[in-house]
Amino acid sequence: MENLVTEDYLAEGTIGNVGMPGAPIATFSLIVKPLKNSVTGTVIIKQTVDDSENDIAVEVKGKINVTRLGQFTKVVSLQGKYRQSLEKSENDSFLADFDAYFAINNCWDGTGGFSCHNHQIENEPVALAENLKEEFGIN
Repeated sequence: MENLVTEDYLAEGTIGNVGMPGAPIATFSLIVKPLKNSVTGTVIIKQTVDDSENDIAVEVKGKINVTRLGQFTKVVSLQGKYRQSLEKSENDSFLADFDAYFAINNCWDGTGGFSCHNHQIENEPVALAENLKEEFGIN
């Protein structure tokens, strides 16, 4: 992945304990622009395995910065807004904030968290999507 330092690239992965029933999982698909230290893309938050009707989709933008400190070589921050329905009425909704952050290594593995409408998820694993690991030459 070191050869991607100056070229834009796609990063897809997850924040959360994938496979744990009921655990909220944020799946990200980001276009990374290293020369601009920016990322843009989509995050899908899934609370339950079987109910895609309640998934939250958020268009996000943010920053990626090189740290050169310890095991984590990059930090990423994301922000976006999404339509949140009020619990008492499906017809009433408002724009809610979404934030995410993670510290990762060059293989896009690390730790992070996210927050959305009264929920804060902390200290969760971050992992690159399996289909990209082969493309990036990661075992």
